[in-house]
Amino acid sequence: MNRSLVGALSALLLGGATLVVAGAAPATAASPAKAPAPAKVSAKAPKAVDFAGTVALSNCSGSVVRTPGSADSDPALVLSNGHCLESGFPGAGEVIVDQPSSRSFTLLTASGGRAGTVRASKVAYATMTDTDISLYQLTSTYAQIQSSYGIKALTLSDSRPTQGSAINVVSGYWKKIYSCNIDGFAYRLKEGDWTWKDSVRYTSACNTIGGTSGSPVVDPASGKVVAVNNTGNEDGARCTLNNPCEVDENGTVTVRQGINYAQETYPITKCVTTGNKINLNLPGCVLPKP
Repeated sequence: MNRSLVGALSALLLGGATLVVAGAAPATAASPAKAPAPAKVSAKAPKAVDFAGTVALSNCSGSVVRTPGSADSDPALVLSNGHCLESGFPGAGEVIVDQPSSRSFTLLTASGGRAGTVRASKVAYATMTDTDISLYQLTSTYAQIQSSYGIKALTLSDSRPTQGSAINVVSGYWKKIYSCNIDGFAYRLKEGDWTWKDSVRYTSACNTIGGTSGSPVVDPASGKVVAVNNTGNEDGARCTLNNPCEVDENGTVTVRQGINYAQETYPITKCVTTGNKINLNLPGCVLPKP
């Protein structure tokens, strides 16, 4: 997992599975030269992605986020990884809801400077099962944050990201922005005791490191968050901590050393109701329940 100070686990083998070892995803071959096509006018130019709305945690990155239905008067939410919780990694199958927290976050300006400090009232939701997310509810509303610091929250996309699309991974911890594309999706991504579903796999240009965990993955075409950065295979090991492996529908295991991953965030939008409350019983909500 892309965070600091992580211990090692013993290797975990998947009995009877086929192993495929893959290098970094190859770059796409250049096409033969062609006459330039007529220029097209884009309905929306890509947005300049910066640090506004991102936060730095003590050990990870994160962002102030809202759903398409959030109101300015709602208590704001901070998105990061489940493995970034101050209480430690949730166990496999564990789901945390409404856990008191007074954790503080350094809110960043567009240039990566310190805008101020925002504070949590609780962990609204967190898990490392099926996905790797934490959602902290803040003591401030979106309107209060914008009034005090001039910072707007990032909006979560309510649709699944698209293979091949450009993305930016924005780390508030390191104040660094990585740019690459979505290479594809892992049916299952297994790391130690944890398994995640339909994970985003980056092209090799997003070589994220410890401390980038929890970074928002932003689609520059829309400016919306489509995923949250969480892990990468560091050493080429198979399905161990810091060395996730991909498992397909047939049980075939693929190891991609040096490749990094994120967890889709559109499912979150299906589980948030009026007042930014998490309701796991909403129609279409597939986040794991306690």
